[in-house]
Parts: sequence; C-alpha cells; structure tokens
Amino acid sequence: MKIHEYAGKHLPEDKITDIDKLIKMYYSEKPDMSAPENRVSFGTSGHRGSSFKSSFTESHILAITQAICDYRKKENITGPVFIGYDTHALSRPAFETALEVLAANETDAMIADNDYTPTPSVSHAIISYNSGRISGLADGIVITPSHNPPSDGGFKYNTINGGPADISITSQIQDAANSYLENNLNGVKRVPFNQALIASTTHTYEYRHNYVRDLCNVLDMESIRASGIILGADPLGGSGISYWGEIADFYKINLEIVSNEVDKSFKFMTADWDGKIRMDPSSKYAMQRLLSIKDKFEVSFGCDPDYDRHGIVTKTHGLMQPNHYLSAAIDYLFRHRAGWKVTAGVGKTLVSSSMIDRVARGLNRNLAEVPVGFKWFVSGLIDGSLGFGGEESAGASFLRFDGKPWSTDKDGIILALLSGEITAKTKLNPSQYYDKLTEKYGKPCYARHDAPCSPELKKMLKSLSPEKVTFKELAGSKITKIETKASSNNAAFGGVKISSENGWFAARPSGTENVYKIYAESFKDESHLNEIFSNAENMIASLEK
Repeated sequence: MKIHEYAGKHLPEDKITDIDKLIKMYYSEKPDMSAPENRVSFGTSGHRGSSFKSSFTESHILAITQAICDYRKKENITGPVFIGYDTHALSRPAFETALEVLAANETDAMIADNDYTPTPSVSHAIISYNSGRISGLADGIVITPSHNPPSDGGFKYNTINGGPADISITSQIQDAANSYLENNLNGVKRVPFNQALIASTTHTYEYRHNYVRDLCNVLDMESIRASGIILGADPLGGSGISYWGEIADFYKINLEIVSNEVDKSFKFMTADWDGKIRMDPSSKYAMQRLLSIKDKFEVSFGCDPDYDRHGIVTKTHGLMQPNHYLSAAIDYLFRHRAGWKVTAGVGKTLVSSSMIDRVARGLNRNLAEVPVGFKWFVSGLIDGSLGFGGEESAGASFLRFDGKPWSTDKDGIILALLSGEITAKTKLNPSQYYDKLTEKYGKPCYARHDAPCSPELKKMLKSLSPEKVTFKELAGSKITKIETKASSNNAAFGGVKISSENGWFAARPSGTENVYKIYAESFKDESHLNEIFSNAENMIASLEK
C-alpha cells in the first residue's frame, strides 16, 4: 500500500473540494439510469455517492424517500421518522429534500432544532420512543456517508429496531427508488421546504438533551468525574460537535474540546494515507491534530462525521489500533456489567482480530462471528443475547447497565467515553489494559491491505465455495479452516477466510472500486504477517486462473 506524499499533511488550496460546485450539482445533475454507478444501491451502510459523479443528487433522495414512505405504508409503520444529518456538504440539502417528501406524504418527522444529529443519537431516539409500545412504532433516516471524503453523500434507513435495515428491506427500497428514477420521478410527492418545515407533521425533538442525560445509564460517568482525569475530544468537525460541551457540563468531567471548527470542505483535516481527506478516527494520518497534543491528556478521542466510529489516543501509546481497543473494551465491560445476562455473548465481524476470540473464551462468553456490517448485531443487542457488538473498522455499541439496548447502530460517543471509564476504574489507560491482555493471550499482528482486482475476480470471490480452495498450508502452517460463510449465522460474506493455528487472512472485494481487501493476522510476528499477505495474494491470483 503506497503512502501518498500528502498523507498526514494539510492539502494545498487547489486540492480542496469545491463545496459551492458540489451543492449546485446536487440540484442540477440527473442520474443516467443506464450507468450502474448512477443507480440507487444500498450497500452495508445505505446509498452513497457524489453529485460530482451524478450518483447522489436531489433525484436520488426524492426517489429513496418516497420508496421509504411506500415501504412504511405497506408494513403499517405509523410512528414518526427520526431523521438526522451530519456535517458533510451534501447532508443538509439531502435532509431538506427528504423532509419535503415526508411532509407531502403526511409522515411525522422528528427533526433537531437546526442542529446536526449523530447516528447513535437517532438510534437511541428510536429505541427510547418504541420502548413499551406495540403499535405506532417509529423508524429513522440517517443522512451521512460516514468517514468518506467531503464530496460524498450518504442516505441510510434505520428500521423500528433502531438499527440499519437488513437486505430484505433495503432491496425493496432500492428497487422502488430505481423504478421512480426510471419513470422520471412520476408518483413522488413533495412540498416546498419552507412549507415542510412548518407542516403539522414536522416536530422538533431534543436529540442532544435526551441522549446526554441518559448516558449515566450506559456509562459510569461518576467514576470519570471523581477520578479527575483530563480527557481530550477532537470533534473532527462532525455532527457531535455540540455534544461534548454538554456532556462535560452536565457530568462535570474534565473534558477539553480541542477544536469547535466546522467546515464542509474539512480542509482543517490532514490527509489520509492515499492523499484524500477522509475523517477516519482510526487513521494516524487523519488524526495528526490530536496526536500532536496527546501528552496533554490521559486519554483523548475523536469520532467520524456521523459519530458512529471512534479513535482512541493514549498518552503512553498514541492512536490505538481498532482491534486493540475493541479487545480491551470487551474484556473490561464483561467484568464490570453485573446487570447483563450471564448468557450475553460477544459479537464481532469475521475480519476482526482473533484476540477477541481469545478474550471471549477467557470470559467464558459465547462468540458470535458475523459478516461485515453492523446490522448483523442488531437482534442480539435488542434481546440482550449480545452484550457487545463491534466491527474491525472502529464501530461498536453495547448494552445499558440493566442489560437493555442503548443503541443498535454504532456509537462512537459511548466507546470514546468508555476509554475514560476504563482509565478511571482500573488505573490503566486502554493501551495499558490491552498490553495486559497480550501477556495473557499472546500478541497478534494485524493489518489490512488493498490489492488490484478485475471485475471477473470480484465476481468469483463473491460466489466462491470452500471446495474450490485446494491449498493445504498458510505461511508454513497447516490450514485448519476455510470459510465463505460466517460461523454464527451461516450468512455468506462475499469472500473467503482461510485460517491456520498461528494466523489467518480474509479476502473480500470492494463494492465501489476494482480492488479486493485483504485482512490478515499473525500470532507470531510481523515477518509471519507479511508472509501471510504474500501467500494470500498468490492464492487469490491462482483462483482467477
């Protein structure tokens, strides 16, 4: 993976996204429905695209929102839609378009009072509203492309369980939206935004107030306050920017906000590994601002624009690898949450570190390994059979103290603040806590690479069966398992995972680029990890022949 010359640096002015042009094209561009990349496509996290590429435009949002209204009517979902948007430039225009359609369909919409709304705050609101109800249930819309570059937009539907809708739902919405686009939006209802804003169906909801005041039921905020530890928060110009101050004031914790800047071009960010601005809190290149002042704080943290991902920085170790923090968080939580069911298990994606497997065994907890995508954890968090669900890409959520669901979407805020609770309660920061785990379970080496991938190879990887893999060894060790489906739910993950006693790799094609992602881990050392990567690329290349 070649590191760009701008990685970790601020981009020159001529490389900054032209926000005015981006927004203008949102309204002017029309999708070419003969081009697959211009059609509505719900991946693991909703529809994403850019007006620069005619893949995220007003037409797309009109069609998708009408399709959601149709789905709600078909399923008799009669409660309100909780809707929020992040600080990406295309998010506000998409919010206005969506509200125009919701109002025209006489659908109750719960909006923040001229404020951005983090993804977990929307999920938390849906769960809170639906608690104890058997009818008139609410669902939600989250407008965000997550940590993607400033030119991108995203639109996601969260169903009545508060989490991302599964493929059986999104496929219906996707197909209906594309049908509307193919028919020049015939049948789509809308009213002007000013009219939608004052419609009887549009209501203001105190997202921030309700979320912040409920935090004491999922985190030990008193232990953080009493410890006096100094925490740092870099909002990264995201949707939770107004949350940190209210959290600090309400719970009287020593939390310093390092910047209150919001700029839709995100030009204050340092570029990611490939020279693109990407608000990824798990990237050392994107997190340079916080890393440069890490010694001011015992623990500090940042979240991506919609606040569903976290990045944890410690004074002693710097930016933690996501898998390291997930392992530490899991071990800590299951030892400090007496109100959870003794049968509550640990949820992880199959490309997350095997350290989590070892931690779960050490806790005597069941492990649920699922395909990539947080939607696979939702039912377990709802019924309490999972105490924690986490992804390798620094996204996770966990239960309230009483074992009931907090959010069924990724929550960067509670994972960030948990780092403070761990430090306050154990006198070890999360990096030091993880080091203790490696003394007990071994010290893995984990990484992810991208490799070129032809359309033919991408298709082959998605439909691969274990029988087609005839290799016997991986980096000098006997292959013990070949998987194309997740072990806990037998769901295909669109790739292959090959394991040995000392390491493993997984390969899955990108949904947007002609590359495939290789995840690999060794419980030996870096040289063994590099050998696994080399073997993996050779194996995948041979499958194409």
